[in-house]
Amino acid sequence: MKKYAAYISLVLALLSCISCGQDYSPKPRGYFRISFPTKSYQTYNQSCPFSFDYPTYAQIEPDSSRDAKPCWMNVYFPQFKGRIHISYQAVTSNKVFDELIEDARKLAFKHTVKATGINEGRIYYPDRKVYGIYYTIEGNTASSAQFFLTDSTKNYVRGALYFNEAPKLDSIQPVLDFVKKDLDVFIKSFHWKG
Repeated sequence: MKKYAAYISLVLALLSCISCGQDYSPKPRGYFRISFPTKSYQTYNQSCPFSFDYPTYAQIEPDSSRDAKPCWMNVYFPQFKGRIHISYQAVTSNKVFDELIEDARKLAFKHTVKATGINEGRIYYPDRKVYGIYYTIEGNTASSAQFFLTDSTKNYVRGALYFNEAPKLDSIQPVLDFVKKDLDVFIKSFHWKG
């Protein structure tokens, strides 16, 4: 009798689970829906020896690090927790110029440990005397894009794109693609003053 009672209880328990009609399998991990703002730009034209266009949904913040110099700043994207760090350096000699170019290369290739590839693109706007190299860094790295701009005689600007998130390319890729278009506008609109 106890066997039949146990058997009937087991059958009833199974039937009650089936009759609920709910699937209790675990759901796959998902990501938040990202709403992108409409692209529009404004011009940065302060006391630094350069100007550029940046998005209206971004903010210019002075660099607050201890070793920051004048005209070091961040183009901050609060909605995406990202920033383009900009640093300016006056070029005083050919030796300083060569050191700055080499530093930019070293800082970009520092990511080779995690990068799946690093591509270099030439920036060349002779009508505005804006020259440089754009580094596209692929993979789960801290910075996905870095560049430097120079007039090849007196001025040098270096930039790097960072997000305040763990570097998981599959989760930040849509935001990265969106912000890289803003970075392209930054570079294409860049002018030296004077």
